[in-house]
Amino acid sequence: MSVSIVQYYGDQTSKCGYCTGTDCSKSHGMHAYRLTCDDYQELIDRGWRRCGNYCYKPQNDITCCPCYTIKCDALEFKLTKSNKRILRRMNKFLRDGKREPSEQQQQTAGESKTADDADVGVGVNASDPQPQLPDKKPSVINVEQVESLAAEMKSACPAPGLDVTAGKGDPAASLSVSNKCKTLISNLNPPRKKAKQMRLERRQAKLGAPLEQPSHTKTLKQEKSLKDFLAAPCETDKHHLKIVLVAASDTQRTCADAVHALYRKYQLVIHNDNPARLTLASMQRFLVKSPLKHQTTEDAPDMGYGSFHHQYWLDGKLIAVGVIDILPGSVSSVYFFYDPDYSFLSLGTYGSLREIDLVQTIAERVPALKYYYMGFYIHSCPKMRYKGKLSASYLLCPETYVWVPLTDAVRSKLDVEKYQRLNPDATAKDVNEFLNQHLNDVMLLLDAKTCVSYNSFVQLTGVVGDRDVIIEYSKLVGRVCAQRMLFVNMS
Repeated sequence: MSVSIVQYYGDQTSKCGYCTGTDCSKSHGMHAYRLTCDDYQELIDRGWRRCGNYCYKPQNDITCCPCYTIKCDALEFKLTKSNKRILRRMNKFLRDGKREPSEQQQQTAGESKTADDADVGVGVNASDPQPQLPDKKPSVINVEQVESLAAEMKSACPAPGLDVTAGKGDPAASLSVSNKCKTLISNLNPPRKKAKQMRLERRQAKLGAPLEQPSHTKTLKQEKSLKDFLAAPCETDKHHLKIVLVAASDTQRTCADAVHALYRKYQLVIHNDNPARLTLASMQRFLVKSPLKHQTTEDAPDMGYGSFHHQYWLDGKLIAVGVIDILPGSVSSVYFFYDPDYSFLSLGTYGSLREIDLVQTIAERVPALKYYYMGFYIHSCPKMRYKGKLSASYLLCPETYVWVPLTDAVRSKLDVEKYQRLNPDATAKDVNEFLNQHLNDVMLLLDAKTCVSYNSFVQLTGVVGDRDVIIEYSKLVGRVCAQRMLFVNMS
């Protein structure tokens, strides 16, 4: 049995990574020793986000730069002209070896472009900045020992079932946990028709068609999909790009040096980071270590659920890495970094398109897993608005936790006031709201051998403990997680 184990830190104040203001970024924080993939899906659907084992939820109503969780429906995603140009540029580079300037370089050279043609992700960070971690240190516990304790408690006193998806509108089935864990490296270049074969088929179809075509035929022509633009490798290509999916934990054993060298180069060149901070240990803490436990079930995707590295190998050289979490209802982007020498390929945008393609591929087997989470949309920070350029995007209402389409009307509201409720229904409420009456069922971890409900804790000790803190935490994570996760309450 796997169980989520967290230690709540409370309110956190730090420097903002978006507006660079000092002591103006407000959030709630907690350390996650272990998170089931179901629970983390619940948490990100309430505005939480992880950085390594640290989880944080911005206090949007008082922070300097409100952060709205954003997702894209991968099955409804449509390519823009800019997306298509980037895909064609990559295909041409792989096929002919010809290097063309990116749109950003063209604009620098004096060429104009409209906002609709803007190159999503070029010239800006493709991911949210690493949050400033609190000075607090989590209590030292043995995760496996606590899991065994929780398993014994559950077998002795099974908890009533909870409806994980009530009122959410996203059909993500609750999954049983398997202890079997495997590391999988899979090539994510599904076989596609070669360009020559596709041209031949189109020519044959044209020759067999009537001489006179209806005038509206062109308008009825089916638009090319993302998969149509992702060219299959050919032996005659000048360059060969191989994309593999590697369990994050396996990176530490196999190609840690290559990943660290790439990460260090990216942070130094793109973000002018402090070299002293870019150690192997800090990179692993940020991008390799994860509280998510790998899970596999019969109805899960082939790679299972958990944390992975989406690696891009060009002619045997690592040029980009997308750190992602594959969850029951989504693929969540954690971070993306690349070799600055290949900026002309617009790898930030190309990586996002590849991750959307990954979601589309997984959805063929697991229909509920159809969303691509891009982290936070920060409208008050112009350079971070690029995430909203992906079609079929939705923002999470910070009060009712329902998804609202990102439309021009929503953007206009955010132009007027940076914090918005978003949900247009003024009467709507949080269906997963934690009320004080639910407090007795919150599970507490008192020490390595004692796991009890809050009600039992009060009866055993005769004290209420940190009641207000536990209620605050429970309201932030929601009733489902509050009654399912273990709250570390160790002195």
